Amino acid sequence: MEIGILGGGIAGLSVALALHKQGYSPRIYERRAVPATMGAGVTLWPNASFVLGELGLLQDIEAIGGRPLTMRRQDAAGNALGGLDIGLLDRTMGYPTYTVLRRHLQEVLLDHAARAGIPVEFGRRAVAIELDAHGRAVAHFENGTSICPDLLIGADGRMESVARKFVAGDNRPIYQGFVNWIGVAQGPHALVDDISIQDFWGAGERFGCVAIRPDLVYWAAAQARPLNEATPTAGMHKKEVENLFAQWPEPVSNIIRATPENAIRLIAVHDLEPLHTWSRANVLLVGDAAHAPLPTSGQGACQALEDAWHLARCLDGASGGLEEIFQAFATIRGPKTTRLAEQGRFFARELFATDPETCRIRNERAKASDPVRDVQVLAAGWGQGLPMPGGADSTSAKEGGFSNLYRIE
Repeated sequence: MEIGILGGGIAGLSVALALHKQGYSPRIYERRAVPATMGAGVTLWPNASFVLGELGLLQDIEAIGGRPLTMRRQDAAGNALGGLDIGLLDRTMGYPTYTVLRRHLQEVLLDHAARAGIPVEFGRRAVAIELDAHGRAVAHFENGTSICPDLLIGADGRMESVARKFVAGDNRPIYQGFVNWIGVAQGPHALVDDISIQDFWGAGERFGCVAIRPDLVYWAAAQARPLNEATPTAGMHKKEVENLFAQWPEPVSNIIRATPENAIRLIAVHDLEPLHTWSRANVLLVGDAAHAPLPTSGQGACQALEDAWHLARCLDGASGGLEEIFQAFATIRGPKTTRLAEQGRFFARELFATDPETCRIRNERAKASDPVRDVQVLAAGWGQGLPMPGGADSTSAKEGGFSNLYRIE
């Protein structure tokens, strides 16, 4: 079976690697002229590490990633709001958590694709998909070429997905009321005291920083604001974010100062409405093209990796045609990813509340959270559908797999 994949990001590359392990020969078409360097970093929670282990990548990830054992929450004045025992979560789920720069994860995926002989064609921007006379999808590229594989996988992201437009008829992202400045800080000396995740909550503002090493930290600073104010003056990102968080507890200011101006990027944060179907004809959506949660879910990259693992098994186990495969895949993946997207929105609404009383109640609830129960709920929700500890279809999983926790990806 000829398989074409639109998109060479985390979803497209991991799907290609998973399918290659099952004996298929996929080909990737990436719109960018060079490998993507967008984004700061990602936290690969135990469910992602399970998939990376299945793909044979975990040793490479260990070499480039940090191993956080705790997540600490504080308010904007430095008062403790509880946290998460990541070490306990890892032991409960049976796999480690890693923090990595997104570009380093991309390099590992590309390296393994090259080793496997998976072709990755850059500069192939898809502009449209249409059905031919036999009802099979044809993808047309900006350079005038076209492809008509037996299976066309849309892994082309959340913002301009040609595959999603073909499947759903619409792919308009939805602005969720806040912006993120993202950056990577690296200094000659330690920027943080330990390898941990630190999350600071204000009123309509948030700062999260994730250590890979004490001297290498990626971060996201966020503020609630209307969309028409989501694009500040060019070249002013660092000054704006420095001023906004100047009075917040350390290491916030230290991390911002250690970040070059050209390494800071502003994102108006969007997500997508959950779809009722992820396929049309011989086209199937995966990753952000299918389900694009907010960063407050902490699961964007993790769920892209899960898509890869599940799709390979659906293809391997199907006795019928693509319709059967697509239905099996959507039945497995739809409920979990929809729940994660909904929870991400709910958390964002609470996290970026500006009313002082609402923020006080939110903070008190976080402080009162049971840390052991939090781990159990996360393990059940994130492990659901995977053959790993905590992955049973439990009550906690059905509740959403979350507690009073807010994460940055």
